[in-house]
Amino acid sequence: MKITWFGHAAFRLDFADKVVLIDPFFTGNPGFKGEKSAAIAGVTHILLTHGHGDHLGDTVEIAKGTGVPVVANAEICAFLGGQGLEHLQMMNTGGTIDVGGFKVSMVRADHSSGGGGANPTYLGNSNGLIVKAPGEPVVWHLGDTDIFSDMALLSEIHRPDIAFVPIGDRFTMGPETAALAVRRFLKVKTVVPCHYASFPPLVQDASGFTDALKGHDVEVRVPASGEAFHA
Repeated sequence: MKITWFGHAAFRLDFADKVVLIDPFFTGNPGFKGEKSAAIAGVTHILLTHGHGDHLGDTVEIAKGTGVPVVANAEICAFLGGQGLEHLQMMNTGGTIDVGGFKVSMVRADHSSGGGGANPTYLGNSNGLIVKAPGEPVVWHLGDTDIFSDMALLSEIHRPDIAFVPIGDRFTMGPETAALAVRRFLKVKTVVPCHYASFPPLVQDASGFTDALKGHDVEVRVPASGEAFHA
């Protein structure tokens, strides 16, 4: 599997004949340094953790332009249907669906979800997403979340190999708390920090996270925005 981080919480997974975008926030993302056309080339699926604008991102434009299915919670799917999208895979916390060639599980995250500016629309609960494909590492995108002890139970159930962990503080865990979550609850081989180094209120580098994980038996990958690596 090839994994690319595009800044903030936006990721691309390339495996087999699939190209999966998670939280495809490109337009207006200060952490995105590349060309959107290249970032979305070949996309086959879009997965959404929650409905905030910095995660919903360019979903409507990409899905309308490509016709690819969007996997999200029930409320987000209803909202996107109102925006003219037709290929929607609705699910919710605790569920797992087969989307053709891989499975997606939706798990708990401690955050909020909504959109619409001055008159926000309720868009369900925030979630994490777990991607399981035959012969590939199991990927857990934690979404936007604080630490919670049931991360250990989710690790036991889903046995993830790699986790994308928010570290930016203010709206999610900060670096030290995120590192504690990794050390105590996430039984993974590799972690990738995200949701930082984008908007000014957020933590601007991953050093606090990497320092707090020194000596722990986990690989910490800190890619530059747009940089791909293999897992």
